[in-house]
Amino acid sequence: MKIAVFGATGGTGRRIVEQGIARGHDITAAVRTPGAFAAEPGLHTVVTDPMDPESAATALAGCDAVVSAIGGRGPLNERSDVIRDATRGIGHAMAATGVSRLLVLSQGTVADAGDGPLTRIVAKPILRRVLRNTRADAIRMEALLRGGELDALDWVVLRAPMLTDGRRTGRYRTAREANVRGGIRISRSDLADAVLDLVADPAVSRAVIGAAA
Repeated sequence: MKIAVFGATGGTGRRIVEQGIARGHDITAAVRTPGAFAAEPGLHTVVTDPMDPESAATALAGCDAVVSAIGGRGPLNERSDVIRDATRGIGHAMAATGVSRLLVLSQGTVADAGDGPLTRIVAKPILRRVLRNTRADAIRMEALLRGGELDALDWVVLRAPMLTDGRRTGRYRTAREANVRGGIRISRSDLADAVLDLVADPAVSRAVIGAAA
């Protein structure tokens, strides 16, 4: 597959790029500044602004699918619409260029379905206070995909719990329309495996998937 990765320079995005190339995919890393990646076979780098559909479209030529690993930016105590607005820009670029398959990373704090009592009663309230603005941004992004504005897209939302820089195990668990019970963390490398597996799976369409170790 030829896959465009937005948010490619982040901790998870870099692993998606690296592991995608290792699987034999052609990867286009959509970045904001040049020089973010060294040249290597299977990798093409494009400087683009994901919030501008015309700019984002320059990264999509010949692509079969798009992954957005864009996270919130700025102080945690300030409202951010980065995730939603980037998804909107990328989505309109995809519609204009005829690319339909999109996987977007979200966070497990968005909903409680699948969580055990300890997570739901103790951990989630704390996380939601700390991450309230990025969580709200992720909620708005998911609402955008479920609404009618981007109906041309065949999307998947992948919700992740706490991310770590732990080693790649090649194992992860998933749940459809729910968080993974007892799944409090996942390494970025294992999450990248989940991303690459799911974006290539046509059986998963217009779905929210939870992933965890």
